[in-house]
Order: sequence, then C-alpha cells, then structure tokens
Amino acid sequence: MAGPPAGPRLPVVFVDAINVKMRDGKVADRPICVAMAVTVEGTRDILGIWAGDGGEGAKHWLQVFTELKNRGVEDVLMLVCGGLKGLPDAVGTVWPCTVVQTCIVHLIRNSIRHCARQDWDKDAKDLKPVYTAPGEAAATERFLQFSEKWGAKYPAVIKLWSDAWAEMVPFLSFDVEIRKVICSTNAIESVNARIRKAVRARGHFPSEAAALKCVYMALMSLDPTGKGRRRWTMHWKAPLNAFQIAFDGRLPPTDQR
Repeated sequence: MAGPPAGPRLPVVFVDAINVKMRDGKVADRPICVAMAVTVEGTRDILGIWAGDGGEGAKHWLQVFTELKNRGVEDVLMLVCGGLKGLPDAVGTVWPCTVVQTCIVHLIRNSIRHCARQDWDKDAKDLKPVYTAPGEAAATERFLQFSEKWGAKYPAVIKLWSDAWAEMVPFLSFDVEIRKVICSTNAIESVNARIRKAVRARGHFPSEAAALKCVYMALMSLDPTGKGRRRWTMHWKAPLNAFQIAFDGRLPPTDQR
C-alpha cells in the first residue's frame, strides 16, 4: 500500500517494521513495514506500507525499493533502518550511492534487552560516548573501552554492536545537523506508537488486507492539525544546508523550496 511520491530526491528515508498478529490458519506475528521520508522541504511523509511474511530478505526489500523508484524516487541520500535483514544489499541495487545507517535508538534498545535491569542506565550511559564520537577512530577507541568494561558480563551486547558496526558509523563523518536528523526518532517513533495503539486495540486480524487497512487508517490520523509539519520545517534550513554540502550535487537548487 503506497502513498503519493514525496519527491525525486530525498535526504533521508526511515524504514521500520512492526509485528502484527494475523490469522492465516493460525494466529501468528507478521511484520508490516513502514517507509517514511524526510523531504527537501523538511516535512515527514509516509511513502508506503507493506506486509511481509516473516521471511523478509534482499528480494523483499528489492521489490519495495524498486516500487518506490518506479513511483519517482530517483535518489535517497541516507536510509536509516533497524538492522533489517537483506536491506543494505537491496538499497545498493536500486540506489547505489545511498548511505545505509543503522538506527542508533534500535541498537541501544536491543543492547538493553541483553542486560539485567539494574544495568540498563549504566549500559546506555557508557554507550553514549561511542555514538556521539567526533569520528570513527574515536568511536572505535571508545567502543574498545566499553568492551573492556562490559564484554565479560554482556558478550551479546558487544557482538550486537560489532555486527552492526559497518552500518552504525557512517553518520559519524557528517555534520552535527545531519546527525540530529538521522538520530532523531521523534517522528518515526510517533508513527510506530500510533500503529501499535491501533493494532493492540484489535488484538489480531482475520487477513492481511484487514491489518493493512487498520495501519493505513492510523497513519491517516497523524498530525491532524498540521502542527508537526510546521515544527519540522521551521528547523530545517540548517540540516538542508548540511546535506547540500555533504552530498554535493545530489540535491540540486531546483529542489530547494
């Protein structure tokens, strides 16, 4: 289920998946994927929603991104995701120059799940110097310090960050204004919260179409007054300038409004 194209060149696209209970012989969790764009005007637009079967890989994401490209999305500067399997390979096929960035908030949340409750705050505090480092070299040094402190107690956390490292560090080479945009989860978290509230009220769905309709109606109720859209555009000039400098020539002057 797709929305109108947000523009031919998009600074950022967020991709996330939420599990929804559907009945197909028996009730089981099925993912519904949501793609949200940050446009050149600074607004947040939903690009579409897609139901998966739980076995999503490069082929599934290739179909999603090809559909978006066929609808007019010619280029995406950065794509932020939560470690979805097969996604980086598919992005590279459709948009070869796109930088794939792992969602830092997802990494932190998944890290905390591996820790005892009494260590949640300490673990999160010690991870902050890693993802706020001025560059990759500094981040590597700080991650080694984190590993020395927590590696013996929580080796799963170290493995989680090590496996995601290649998709975690790209944004460290960018201006702080770009970091704010791709690390800010307010917009996508608001979307996810609205979807979860809607699907929990239903329990489970008799079909994929019913689930997609519920999610679609929840998305259509977002920001009914337009305050969110106005707030985002008010603070967009500095990030847009940073994107123009970092991705020289990818956001032409004709796209600036």
